[in-house]
Amino acid sequence: MQSKNKNQIGITALYCRLSRDDGTESESNSIGNQKKLLSQKAKEMGLTDTKYYVDDGYTGTNFNRPGFQQLIDDIEIGLVSAVMVKDLSRLGRDYVSVGNYTDSYFPEHNIRFIAVNDAIDSDEGESEIAPFKNILNEMYARDISKKIRSSHRLRGSMGEPLSQPPYGYMKSPENKKKWIIDPEAATVVKSIFKMCLDGKGNETIARELQENKVLIPMAYWRSKGLNRGGKKTQTNPYKWCKTTVQKILSQQEYCGDIINFKTYSKSFKNKRRIENSKENWAVFKDVNEPIIDRETFEAVQKFISKTKRRAPKKENGERSIFNGLIYCGDCHSKMRYHTSTSNKEIHYFTCSDNKVDYRGKCPGRHCVRADALEEVVKLELRRLVEMLEIDESYFAQLLLRKMTKKEKKTKSFWSWNCKKRLHAAVRYRNFMKNCMRIMLSEKSAMSGLLSCLINTKKSVWT
Repeated sequence: MQSKNKNQIGITALYCRLSRDDGTESESNSIGNQKKLLSQKAKEMGLTDTKYYVDDGYTGTNFNRPGFQQLIDDIEIGLVSAVMVKDLSRLGRDYVSVGNYTDSYFPEHNIRFIAVNDAIDSDEGESEIAPFKNILNEMYARDISKKIRSSHRLRGSMGEPLSQPPYGYMKSPENKKKWIIDPEAATVVKSIFKMCLDGKGNETIARELQENKVLIPMAYWRSKGLNRGGKKTQTNPYKWCKTTVQKILSQQEYCGDIINFKTYSKSFKNKRRIENSKENWAVFKDVNEPIIDRETFEAVQKFISKTKRRAPKKENGERSIFNGLIYCGDCHSKMRYHTSTSNKEIHYFTCSDNKVDYRGKCPGRHCVRADALEEVVKLELRRLVEMLEIDESYFAQLLLRKMTKKEKKTKSFWSWNCKKRLHAAVRYRNFMKNCMRIMLSEKSAMSGLLSCLINTKKSVWT
Protein backbone atom coordinates (compact mmCIF):
# COMPACT_ATOMS: atom_id res chain seq x y z
CA MET A 1 0.00 0.00 0.00
CA GLN A 2 1.41 3.38 -1.00
CA SER A 3 1.88 5.76 1.88
CA LYS A 4 -0.18 8.89 2.14
CA ASN A 5 2.18 10.53 4.59
CA LYS A 6 5.60 10.04 3.08
CA ASN A 7 5.85 13.60 1.78
CA GLN A 8 4.08 15.22 4.69
CA ILE A 9 5.91 18.06 6.37
CA GLY A 10 6.65 17.48 10.05
CA ILE A 11 8.90 15.70 12.49
CA THR A 12 8.92 12.06 13.50
CA ALA A 13 8.22 11.76 17.21
CA LEU A 14 10.23 9.00 18.91
CA TYR A 15 8.29 8.27 22.08
CA CYS A 16 9.96 6.37 24.94
CA ARG A 17 8.37 5.34 28.24
CA LEU A 18 9.51 3.32 31.23
CA SER A 19 7.82 2.72 34.56
CA ARG A 20 8.78 0.81 37.68
CA ASP A 21 6.42 -1.96 36.60
CA ASP A 22 8.56 -2.55 33.52
CA GLY A 23 11.82 -2.88 35.40
CA THR A 24 11.75 -6.63 35.74
CA GLU A 25 10.94 -7.38 32.11
CA SER A 26 14.18 -6.80 30.30
CA GLU A 27 17.05 -4.38 30.03
CA SER A 28 15.85 -3.69 26.48
CA ASN A 29 13.08 -1.57 27.92
CA SER A 30 15.50 1.00 29.33
CA ILE A 31 15.13 4.53 27.97
CA GLY A 32 18.63 4.42 26.46
CA ASN A 33 17.96 1.20 24.55
CA GLN A 34 14.57 2.46 23.38
CA LYS A 35 16.23 5.57 21.96
CA LYS A 36 18.85 3.51 20.14
CA LEU A 37 16.26 1.19 18.63
CA LEU A 38 13.94 3.98 17.49
CA SER A 39 16.76 6.13 16.12
CA GLN A 40 18.16 3.24 14.09
CA LYS A 41 14.73 2.26 12.76
CA ALA A 42 13.91 5.85 11.81
CA LYS A 43 17.14 6.12 9.79
CA GLU A 44 16.39 2.85 8.00
CA MET A 45 12.95 4.21 7.02
CA GLY A 46 14.38 7.53 5.81
CA LEU A 47 12.85 9.53 8.68
CA THR A 48 15.69 11.91 9.51
CA ASP A 49 13.84 14.80 11.17
CA THR A 50 13.25 13.23 14.59
CA LYS A 51 12.59 14.36 18.16
CA TYR A 52 12.55 12.36 21.39
CA TYR A 53 9.63 12.49 23.81
CA VAL A 54 10.45 10.70 27.07
CA ASP A 55 8.47 9.67 30.15
CA ASP A 56 10.76 7.93 32.64
CA GLY A 57 8.99 6.51 35.67
CA TYR A 58 5.38 6.93 34.48
CA THR A 59 2.78 4.18 34.42
CA GLY A 60 1.22 3.12 31.13
CA THR A 61 -2.31 3.10 32.56
CA ASN A 62 -2.37 6.90 32.87
CA PHE A 63 -1.88 9.16 29.84
CA ASN A 64 -1.37 12.32 31.87
CA ARG A 65 2.41 12.14 31.38
CA PRO A 66 4.50 15.27 30.64
CA GLY A 67 6.33 13.79 27.65
CA PHE A 68 3.18 12.36 26.09
CA GLN A 69 1.21 15.55 26.69
CA GLN A 70 3.98 17.55 24.99
CA LEU A 71 3.70 15.16 22.05
CA ILE A 72 -0.06 15.74 21.84
CA ASP A 73 0.46 19.52 22.00
CA ASP A 74 2.93 19.35 19.11
CA ILE A 75 0.50 17.20 17.12
CA GLU A 76 -2.27 19.77 17.70
CA ILE A 77 -0.19 22.59 16.23
CA GLY A 78 0.87 20.51 13.21
CA LEU A 79 4.54 19.89 14.03
CA VAL A 80 4.37 16.08 14.00
CA SER A 81 3.78 13.84 10.99
CA ALA A 82 4.70 10.43 12.50
CA VAL A 83 4.86 8.76 15.92
CA MET A 84 7.20 5.82 16.53
CA VAL A 85 7.34 3.59 19.63
CA LYS A 86 9.21 0.40 20.54
CA ASP A 87 5.91 -1.47 20.91
CA LEU A 88 2.29 -0.75 21.77
CA SER A 89 2.91 -1.17 25.50
CA ARG A 90 5.24 1.87 25.44
CA LEU A 91 2.36 4.01 24.20
CA GLY A 92 0.21 2.73 27.07
CA ARG A 93 -1.38 -0.22 28.83
CA ASP A 94 -5.01 0.90 28.65
CA TYR A 95 -6.50 -0.87 25.65
CA VAL A 96 -9.40 1.60 25.30
CA SER A 97 -7.18 4.70 25.33
CA VAL A 98 -4.46 3.16 23.14
CA GLY A 99 -7.09 2.01 20.65
CA ASN A 100 -8.60 5.50 20.59
CA TYR A 101 -5.23 7.05 19.75
CA THR A 102 -4.21 4.50 17.11
CA ASP A 103 -7.63 4.07 15.45
CA SER A 104 -9.12 7.56 15.77
CA TYR A 105 -6.86 10.36 16.99
CA PHE A 106 -3.76 9.67 14.88
CA PRO A 107 -5.71 9.09 11.62
CA GLU A 108 -7.79 12.24 12.23
CA HIS A 109 -4.59 14.27 12.52
CA ASN A 110 -2.94 12.48 9.58
CA ILE A 111 -0.28 10.95 11.83
CA ARG A 112 1.66 7.90 10.74
CA PHE A 113 1.95 5.47 13.67
CA ILE A 114 4.75 2.89 13.91
CA ALA A 115 5.26 0.25 16.62
CA VAL A 116 8.60 -1.36 15.73
CA ASN A 117 8.59 -4.69 17.58
CA ASP A 118 4.87 -5.26 16.90
CA ALA A 119 5.41 -4.76 13.12
CA ILE A 120 2.71 -2.08 13.00
CA ASP A 121 2.87 0.75 10.45
CA SER A 122 -0.33 2.65 9.70
CA ASP A 123 0.99 3.45 6.20
CA GLU A 124 0.96 -0.26 5.41
CA GLY A 125 -2.65 -0.73 6.44
CA GLU A 126 -4.52 -1.64 9.62
CA SER A 127 -3.14 -4.26 11.97
CA GLU A 128 -5.63 -6.98 12.87
CA ILE A 129 -3.50 -8.14 15.79
CA ALA A 130 -3.13 -4.69 17.44
CA PRO A 131 -6.42 -4.82 19.45
CA PHE A 132 -5.44 -8.18 20.95
CA LYS A 133 -1.98 -6.88 21.86
CA ASN A 134 -3.57 -3.88 23.58
CA ILE A 135 -5.80 -6.15 25.66
CA LEU A 136 -2.80 -8.32 26.61
CA ASN A 137 -0.81 -5.21 27.61
CA GLU A 138 -3.60 -4.07 29.92
CA MET A 139 -3.92 -7.58 31.37
CA TYR A 140 -0.20 -7.44 32.13
CA ALA A 141 -0.60 -4.10 33.94
CA ARG A 142 -3.59 -5.46 35.85
CA ASP A 143 -1.63 -8.58 36.89
CA ILE A 144 1.39 -6.54 38.01
CA SER A 145 -0.90 -4.27 40.02
CA LYS A 146 -2.48 -7.26 41.78
CA LYS A 147 0.96 -8.64 42.68
CA ILE A 148 2.15 -5.29 44.00
CA ARG A 149 -1.03 -4.78 46.04
CA SER A 150 -0.73 -8.28 47.49
CA SER A 151 2.91 -7.68 48.37
CA HIS A 152 2.07 -4.32 50.00
CA ARG A 153 -0.77 -5.89 51.95
CA LEU A 154 1.52 -8.64 53.26
CA ARG A 155 4.39 -6.31 54.17
CA GLY A 156 2.03 -3.74 55.71
CA SER A 157 0.29 -6.40 57.83
CA MET A 158 3.67 -7.46 59.21
CA GLY A 159 4.48 -3.94 60.41
CA GLU A 160 6.82 -2.84 57.62
CA PRO A 161 6.32 0.89 56.88
CA LEU A 162 4.79 1.37 53.43
CA SER A 163 5.19 5.14 53.28
CA GLN A 164 8.12 7.51 53.45
CA PRO A 165 9.14 8.60 56.97
CA PRO A 166 7.39 11.79 58.08
CA TYR A 167 9.21 15.05 58.71
CA GLY A 168 11.37 14.46 61.80
CA TYR A 169 12.34 10.89 60.86
CA MET A 170 14.64 9.41 58.26
CA LYS A 171 15.48 5.93 57.01
CA SER A 172 18.24 4.12 58.85
CA PRO A 173 21.40 3.71 56.72
CA GLU A 174 21.76 0.14 58.03
CA ASN A 175 18.11 -0.88 57.55
CA LYS A 176 15.88 0.99 55.06
CA LYS A 177 12.79 -0.50 56.70
CA LYS A 178 13.65 1.17 60.00
CA TRP A 179 13.01 4.83 60.88
CA ILE A 180 15.43 6.79 63.04
CA ILE A 181 15.12 10.31 64.42
CA ASP A 182 16.43 13.18 62.32
CA PRO A 183 17.71 15.46 65.12
CA GLU A 184 17.43 18.75 63.20
CA ALA A 185 13.87 18.20 61.96
CA ALA A 186 12.78 16.55 65.24
CA THR A 187 13.66 19.76 67.10
CA VAL A 188 11.20 21.67 64.88
CA VAL A 189 8.49 19.04 65.44
CA LYS A 190 8.91 19.32 69.22
CA SER A 191 8.70 23.10 69.07
CA ILE A 192 5.46 22.88 67.03
CA PHE A 193 3.84 20.63 69.63
CA LYS A 194 5.04 22.92 72.45
CA MET A 195 3.62 26.03 70.77
CA CYS A 196 0.31 24.25 70.30
CA LEU A 197 0.13 23.37 74.03
CA ASP A 198 0.95 27.00 74.79
CA GLY A 199 -2.34 27.90 73.14
CA LYS A 200 -1.06 29.09 69.75
CA GLY A 201 -3.12 28.37 66.64
CA ASN A 202 -1.84 26.81 63.42
CA GLU A 203 -1.57 30.16 61.61
CA THR A 204 0.37 31.71 64.51
CA ILE A 205 2.76 28.74 64.61
CA ALA A 206 3.28 28.93 60.85
CA ARG A 207 3.96 32.65 61.08
CA GLU A 208 6.58 32.20 63.82
CA LEU A 209 8.34 29.42 61.94
CA GLN A 210 8.50 31.65 58.87
CA GLU A 211 9.84 34.61 60.87
CA ASN A 212 12.53 32.36 62.36
CA LYS A 213 13.61 31.21 58.87
CA VAL A 214 12.80 27.54 59.47
CA LEU A 215 12.82 25.54 56.22
CA ILE A 216 9.48 23.99 55.26
CA PRO A 217 9.57 20.15 55.06
CA MET A 218 9.85 20.08 51.25
CA ALA A 219 12.75 22.56 51.21
CA TYR A 220 14.44 20.75 54.11
CA TRP A 221 14.30 17.38 52.33
CA ARG A 222 15.70 18.92 49.16
CA SER A 223 18.53 20.50 51.15
CA LYS A 224 19.40 16.94 52.21
CA GLY A 225 19.27 15.68 48.63
CA LEU A 226 15.86 14.00 48.96
CA ASN A 227 13.22 14.58 46.26
CA ARG A 228 10.11 14.37 48.42
CA GLY A 229 6.58 15.70 48.00
CA GLY A 230 5.18 19.20 48.37
CA LYS A 231 4.15 22.04 46.09
CA LYS A 232 6.67 22.38 43.29
CA THR A 233 5.52 25.96 42.75
CA GLN A 234 6.36 27.08 46.29
CA THR A 235 9.18 29.62 45.82
CA ASN A 236 9.61 30.70 49.45
CA PRO A 237 11.43 27.88 51.34
CA TYR A 238 10.42 29.42 54.70
CA LYS A 239 6.71 30.00 54.07
CA TRP A 240 4.98 27.51 56.32
CA CYS A 241 1.33 26.74 55.70
CA LYS A 242 -1.14 26.20 58.53
CA THR A 243 -2.26 22.94 56.88
CA THR A 244 1.33 21.65 57.13
CA VAL A 245 1.36 22.49 60.83
CA GLN A 246 -2.02 20.80 61.24
CA LYS A 247 -0.75 17.63 59.54
CA ILE A 248 2.32 17.44 61.79
CA LEU A 249 0.20 17.86 64.92
CA SER A 250 -2.11 15.02 63.87
CA GLN A 251 0.51 12.39 62.97
CA GLN A 252 0.51 9.55 65.47
CA GLU A 253 3.79 8.31 63.96
CA TYR A 254 5.64 10.81 66.19
CA CYS A 255 4.80 8.55 69.16
CA GLY A 256 6.98 5.87 67.54
CA ASP A 257 4.09 4.05 65.85
CA ILE A 258 3.83 2.66 62.32
CA ILE A 259 0.44 3.15 60.65
CA ASN A 260 -0.27 1.47 57.32
CA PHE A 261 -3.23 1.56 54.93
CA LYS A 262 -4.24 5.14 55.77
CA THR A 263 -5.09 5.61 52.08
CA TYR A 264 -6.04 3.41 49.15
CA SER A 265 -6.77 3.62 45.42
CA LYS A 266 -9.95 2.29 43.78
CA SER A 267 -8.33 0.91 40.63
CA PHE A 268 -4.94 0.18 39.13
CA LYS A 269 -5.83 2.74 36.45
CA ASN A 270 -6.68 5.45 38.98
CA LYS A 271 -3.70 6.39 41.15
CA ARG A 272 -5.56 9.01 43.20
CA ARG A 273 -5.29 8.17 46.89
CA ILE A 274 -8.47 8.05 48.99
CA GLU A 275 -8.53 8.32 52.78
CA ASN A 276 -9.24 5.00 54.46
CA SER A 277 -11.45 4.71 57.53
CA LYS A 278 -9.54 4.31 60.82
CA GLU A 279 -10.93 0.83 61.48
CA ASN A 280 -9.07 -0.35 58.36
CA TRP A 281 -5.71 1.02 59.51
CA ALA A 282 -2.96 -1.32 60.62
CA VAL A 283 -1.37 0.26 63.73
CA PHE A 284 1.87 -1.02 65.24
CA LYS A 285 2.81 0.83 68.42
CA ASP A 286 6.27 1.61 69.80
CA VAL A 287 8.16 0.40 66.75
CA ASN A 288 10.48 3.42 66.50
CA GLU A 289 12.01 5.82 68.97
CA PRO A 290 9.34 8.45 69.74
CA ILE A 291 9.82 12.16 69.09
CA ILE A 292 6.71 13.10 71.09
CA ASP A 293 5.60 11.19 74.17
CA ARG A 294 2.11 9.73 74.02
CA GLU A 295 0.74 11.93 76.82
CA THR A 296 1.78 15.09 74.99
CA PHE A 297 0.31 13.83 71.73
CA GLU A 298 -3.05 13.01 73.35
CA ALA A 299 -3.12 16.41 75.07
CA VAL A 300 -2.57 18.12 71.71
CA GLN A 301 -5.38 16.12 70.10
CA LYS A 302 -7.81 17.17 72.86
CA PHE A 303 -6.76 20.79 72.45
CA ILE A 304 -7.23 20.61 68.66
CA SER A 305 -10.67 19.02 68.96
CA LYS A 306 -11.84 21.90 71.20
CA THR A 307 -10.47 24.69 69.00
CA LYS A 308 -11.11 23.18 65.57
CA ARG A 309 -12.88 25.53 63.20
CA ARG A 310 -14.88 24.27 60.25
CA ALA A 311 -15.05 26.17 57.02
CA PRO A 312 -18.56 27.28 56.04
CA LYS A 313 -20.19 24.94 53.55
CA LYS A 314 -20.74 26.26 50.05
CA GLU A 315 -24.32 26.59 48.86
CA ASN A 316 -25.52 23.16 47.65
CA GLY A 317 -21.97 21.93 48.19
CA GLU A 318 -20.85 23.53 44.90
CA ARG A 319 -17.53 25.23 44.16
CA SER A 320 -17.28 28.53 42.33
CA ILE A 321 -17.42 28.31 38.54
CA PHE A 322 -14.38 30.62 38.47
CA ASN A 323 -12.12 28.37 40.57
CA GLY A 324 -8.67 28.12 39.02
CA LEU A 325 -9.43 30.85 36.47
CA ILE A 326 -8.96 34.08 38.46
CA TYR A 327 -5.48 35.58 38.98
CA CYS A 328 -4.21 38.64 40.83
CA GLY A 329 -3.50 41.61 38.55
CA ASP A 330 -0.39 42.62 40.54
CA CYS A 331 1.46 39.41 41.49
CA HIS A 332 -0.33 36.97 39.08
CA SER A 333 -1.05 34.50 41.89
CA LYS A 334 -4.31 32.53 41.93
CA MET A 335 -7.21 34.10 43.79
CA ARG A 336 -8.96 32.01 46.45
CA TYR A 337 -12.69 31.63 46.87
CA HIS A 338 -14.33 32.66 50.15
CA THR A 339 -17.77 32.94 51.67
CA SER A 340 -18.60 35.84 53.96
CA THR A 341 -19.08 34.74 57.58
CA SER A 342 -21.65 37.48 58.23
CA ASN A 343 -23.65 36.91 55.03
CA LYS A 344 -23.55 33.45 53.46
CA GLU A 345 -24.99 34.86 50.23
CA ILE A 346 -21.83 36.88 49.56
CA HIS A 347 -18.96 35.07 47.82
CA TYR A 348 -15.68 36.68 46.86
CA PHE A 349 -12.07 36.09 45.77
CA THR A 350 -8.84 37.34 47.36
CA CYS A 351 -5.21 37.08 46.26
CA SER A 352 -3.63 33.85 47.56
CA ASP A 353 -0.27 35.60 48.12
CA ASN A 354 -1.42 38.71 49.96
CA LYS A 355 0.35 39.92 53.10
CA VAL A 356 -2.80 40.27 55.20
CA ASP A 357 -4.15 36.71 55.06
CA TYR A 358 -1.35 34.49 53.77
CA ARG A 359 1.94 36.19 54.71
CA GLY A 360 2.67 36.66 51.03
CA LYS A 361 4.34 39.37 48.98
CA CYS A 362 1.31 40.99 47.37
CA PRO A 363 0.56 44.33 49.09
CA GLY A 364 -3.24 44.14 48.92
CA ARG A 365 -6.04 41.57 49.31
CA HIS A 366 -7.66 42.55 45.98
CA CYS A 367 -11.14 41.45 46.98
CA VAL A 368 -13.45 40.71 44.02
CA ARG A 369 -17.12 39.74 44.35
CA ALA A 370 -18.13 36.53 42.55
CA ASP A 371 -21.46 37.99 41.38
CA ALA A 372 -19.59 40.97 39.88
CA LEU A 373 -17.42 38.55 37.88
CA GLU A 374 -20.55 36.84 36.57
CA GLU A 375 -21.90 40.13 35.28
CA VAL A 376 -18.60 40.96 33.56
CA VAL A 377 -18.56 37.54 31.83
CA LYS A 378 -22.17 38.00 30.67
CA LEU A 379 -21.36 41.40 29.15
CA GLU A 380 -18.31 39.99 27.34
CA LEU A 381 -20.35 37.08 25.99
CA ARG A 382 -23.02 39.45 24.68
CA ARG A 383 -20.32 41.54 23.00
CA LEU A 384 -18.75 38.45 21.44
CA VAL A 385 -22.07 37.23 20.04
CA GLU A 386 -22.75 40.66 18.54
CA MET A 387 -19.35 40.64 16.86
CA LEU A 388 -20.00 37.18 15.44
CA GLU A 389 -23.34 38.33 14.10
CA ILE A 390 -21.79 41.33 12.33
CA ASP A 391 -18.75 39.76 10.70
CA GLU A 392 -17.83 36.07 10.82
CA SER A 393 -14.76 36.46 8.60
CA TYR A 394 -13.33 39.17 10.85
CA PHE A 395 -13.75 36.89 13.87
CA ALA A 396 -11.97 34.11 11.99
CA GLN A 397 -9.06 36.46 11.33
CA LEU A 398 -8.85 37.26 15.03
CA LEU A 399 -8.58 33.54 15.70
CA LEU A 400 -5.82 33.19 13.11
CA ARG A 401 -3.74 35.92 14.76
CA LYS A 402 -3.40 33.68 17.82
CA MET A 403 -1.29 31.19 15.88
CA THR A 404 2.20 30.63 17.23
CA LYS A 405 5.48 31.17 15.34
CA LYS A 406 5.92 27.40 15.08
CA GLU A 407 2.59 27.09 13.30
CA LYS A 408 3.42 29.80 10.75
CA LYS A 409 6.60 28.00 9.61
CA THR A 410 4.57 25.40 7.70
CA LYS A 411 2.61 26.79 4.75
CA SER A 412 0.55 23.65 4.27
CA PHE A 413 -0.54 23.80 7.89
CA TRP A 414 -1.37 27.51 7.49
CA SER A 415 -3.73 26.98 4.55
CA TRP A 416 -5.37 23.97 6.18
CA ASN A 417 -5.78 25.76 9.50
CA CYS A 418 -7.38 28.83 7.86
CA LYS A 419 -10.25 26.71 6.59
CA LYS A 420 -10.49 24.84 9.88
CA ARG A 421 -10.75 28.01 11.93
CA LEU A 422 -13.21 29.68 9.57
CA HIS A 423 -15.56 26.73 10.02
CA ALA A 424 -14.84 26.84 13.76
CA ALA A 425 -15.91 30.48 13.86
CA VAL A 426 -19.28 29.64 12.32
CA ARG A 427 -19.82 26.71 14.71
CA TYR A 428 -18.69 28.85 17.62
CA ARG A 429 -21.17 31.59 16.71
CA ASN A 430 -24.09 29.19 16.68
CA PHE A 431 -22.88 27.59 19.90
CA MET A 432 -22.59 30.98 21.62
CA LYS A 433 -26.04 32.14 20.46
CA ASN A 434 -27.70 29.04 21.90
CA CYS A 435 -25.75 29.31 25.15
CA MET A 436 -26.66 32.97 25.54
CA ARG A 437 -30.37 32.22 25.18
CA ILE A 438 -30.13 29.58 27.93
CA MET A 439 -27.93 31.70 30.19
CA LEU A 440 -30.18 34.77 30.01
CA SER A 441 -33.23 32.71 30.87
CA GLU A 442 -31.72 30.65 33.67
CA LYS A 443 -28.97 31.85 36.02
CA SER A 444 -27.90 28.31 37.00
CA ALA A 445 -26.87 27.68 33.40
CA MET A 446 -23.90 30.02 33.88
CA SER A 447 -21.74 27.26 35.38
CA GLY A 448 -22.49 24.85 32.57
CA LEU A 449 -21.79 27.51 29.95
CA LEU A 450 -18.36 28.32 31.34
CA SER A 451 -17.50 24.61 31.53
CA CYS A 452 -18.45 24.21 27.87
CA LEU A 453 -16.38 27.24 26.91
CA ILE A 454 -13.33 25.88 28.76
CA ASN A 455 -13.73 22.41 27.22
CA THR A 456 -14.10 23.79 23.68
CA LYS A 457 -11.28 26.32 24.04
CA LYS A 458 -8.62 24.06 22.56
CA SER A 459 -10.61 23.23 19.42
CA VAL A 460 -11.45 26.86 18.65
CA TRP A 461 -8.65 29.04 19.95
CA THR A 462 -5.63 26.80 19.26
